[in-house]
Amino acid sequence: MKLLYFAWVRQKIGKGEEDVKPPAGVATVRDLIRHLTALGPGYADAFADLSRLRAAVNQEHAGFDAPIGDDDEIAFFPPVTGG
Repeated sequence: MKLLYFAWVRQKIGKGEEDVKPPAGVATVRDLIRHLTALGPGYADAFADLSRLRAAVNQEHAGFDAPIGDDDEIAFFPPVTGG
């Protein structure tokens, strides 16, 4: 599974992307967030307030209850506004 982090999410975690093999039972974006939060303080800080975060699965906006699989690309980023 490839994870991509953008904007302040990348800054808090300290990297823009990584490949992970989450443990069994990680079946949704929310499950993945729970797993990542336990990896350290940067992850915990990045995922502390889900109202400030958006996700995409395979380059499509997705809710936190969206299913994920081992071959998926999941991106995390702040909400964006245009002007």
